[in-house]
Amino acid sequence: MDIDSLRSFIAFVDTGSFTRAAKQTFRTQSAISMQMKKLEEETGHVLFVKEGRNLGLTEQGQQLVSYARRLVSLHDEALGHFSTHLQHPPLTIGCPDDYAESILPDVVTLIRESLPQQSIRIVCDCSTQLRLMLDQGKVDLAILTRAPDAEEGYLLKHDSGVWVKGENTQTDEQIEKQSPLSLVLYEPDCKFHSTAIDGLEKQGRDYRLLCSSSSATAIKALLRKGQGVSAMARSSVSYGIAIIQNSNLPALPSVDIVLAVAPVPHPMFSSHLAADISLRFFKKESIR
Repeated sequence: MDIDSLRSFIAFVDTGSFTRAAKQTFRTQSAISMQMKKLEEETGHVLFVKEGRNLGLTEQGQQLVSYARRLVSLHDEALGHFSTHLQHPPLTIGCPDDYAESILPDVVTLIRESLPQQSIRIVCDCSTQLRLMLDQGKVDLAILTRAPDAEEGYLLKHDSGVWVKGENTQTDEQIEKQSPLSLVLYEPDCKFHSTAIDGLEKQGRDYRLLCSSSSATAIKALLRKGQGVSAMARSSVSYGIAIIQNSNLPALPSVDIVLAVAPVPHPMFSSHLAADISLRFFKKESIR
């Protein structure tokens, strides 16, 4: 099977979209369609099924995913092995600002254990923008938040949303009585932002969005000054920030934190290495 076709197939599986798969592999949608048709001819099975307005995978398509990942991983691992003596550009890692303290340092440590000579460049932005950067080849891998039922990336950690405040600012009882409730949230494309606003509106609770920002540093600084409350991933809670324990604030969703690799990988970072780092990170988290 053609490696490029398998790479396009994996890009579709991870993104759920032929449009994004085409962007990630720098091909047209018609070229992607031809590759998928060729895979169906080679396997002798229909791989895709119409699900409403979207395309899903047939049982045979789901079976091919595992083989495709292993074949592409072995291909990239082999190329990486024979190119270790060459000079390579920095490995560019994308990371949302709120995971820069909690997730990123451990990921970098694990990468350095496997690639001690490789230089690293870090770009901080929200998951939405980092996905675009992956599509455009501007980052080699990215730490992202995904829905728990999605296939994207390699799992690092299961996480959940929590309501937080500045430590030693307002009590939970004071927050419960506050009207309007002052909010300091991440940007609107953050899952916790939309869920928090939607939940408060369904409760009929009066609130005021004091500010929204993509900067975890700015949000946490405002919380420490008692300027409001926020919604974030439990793993993002750090010094000076406290989880609100007793309140009727709306429930926040569970999320997965994953490591996603660009479809055209860095010469030294194969999907095999991403899977290994995912496994080691997950084991590390489970014994904490």
